[in-house]
Parts: sequence; structure tokens; C-alpha cells
Amino acid sequence: MALNFANNNSLSAITSLPASISGGGMTLIQEQTASSSSTISFTSGIDDTYDSYVFKFYNIHPANDSSSEFRFNMSTDSGSNYNVAKTTTHFISQHAESDAEASLEYRSAGDLAQGTGFQTLTVDIGNDADQNTSGTLHLYNPSSSTFVKHFTSTMSATQSSNYMVESFVAGYGNTQSPIDAIQFKFESGNIDSGVIKLYGIS
Repeated sequence: MALNFANNNSLSAITSLPASISGGGMTLIQEQTASSSSTISFTSGIDDTYDSYVFKFYNIHPANDSSSEFRFNMSTDSGSNYNVAKTTTHFISQHAESDAEASLEYRSAGDLAQGTGFQTLTVDIGNDADQNTSGTLHLYNPSSSTFVKHFTSTMSATQSSNYMVESFVAGYGNTQSPIDAIQFKFESGNIDSGVIKLYGIS
């Protein structure tokens, strides 16, 4: 019945949902704009209000060229330390603007096995005027005091050597303590510009 409700109707024609379908939604919690920032930290707004949280990245532009890996880490003490142990996977697809090369590969240099360092989200971002990275990081049930903290990320980046690179990262923070802060930074150099928005998912 629920599926038939939407059949043969355009989205604009659907004015209400049956009781069996929950609407869900995204609530903007916080927005931060980088300006030659060494780090961007979210130390509030991540709690048990929502079961999951999404960070959206818009035109994150590095100060440095080529060596710029965009990374993140988690905290269980409101940002005093960003050192949660993580086990992760990382693979990328890439395609040259010249069409000379295209590939899909697992990136062992970008994964962690119980590592407490910052996890790479995307790699080798160029700092030409038009180059940047954008994407999402999804954090699931960060306030659980029982389970590890899963996350997934998809990032689109303009590589320094003019490749399109899509990065796929997944993993978990291996802690039963609630995650209550997240920090982002580049491997080296500042975040020259860009916007990061934090949403709660209901």
C-alpha cells in the first residue's frame, strides 16, 4: 500500500505520506567557514539528539598543492584530544582530464588498523584557483555507550595533476565512549577556504 501511494504520481503531486512512511529530515546544527584555518573543529551539537549526523563539505580549498590530504579525527572528551582508535578502508576511482588514464584501486596508504591518527578522506587535492574537494561524512549513532562508532564518507576532488578523484572511506571508531567532537584538517598547510555544515538526521 505504501509503495502504491507514490506510483504514477510526480513528487510535486504527493502532498502527504501514509502513516506507515516516516518523513525523516536533515536539521542544520552548525556551519563553519574556513579562512586560512589550520583546523576546523565541531565541539558542540554532537550528542544523543539524533541517531546519525552528516557533515557536508563545500569547495574545501587547500593552501598547499599536491600533498594535501583532507583528514578527520574524533574525540570522546569534547575536543581535548582527537585520538580515537579507528579501523578503516579506503579506495578511490580516478580519471584524467586528458582521458589518458582511468583506474579504480584500493588505497592501503589511506586505511588504518586500530590507528589513533587522523583518517584521510581524500587525497592529492590541487590548490589552483578552481581546484577543491566537496563531499560528505556520515557518522552513525555517535552517542552509543555500547557499540563502536561507524562512519562512511564519499568525497569528490580535483587532483593537483588534473584528475577527477572520488574517494570512498568507511570504518569505525573502536570505542564504547560517546563521540562528542570532530576535527578536520589537511595533512599539511591550512584550509584556505571552504564551508563545512553539520546536520542531524531524524
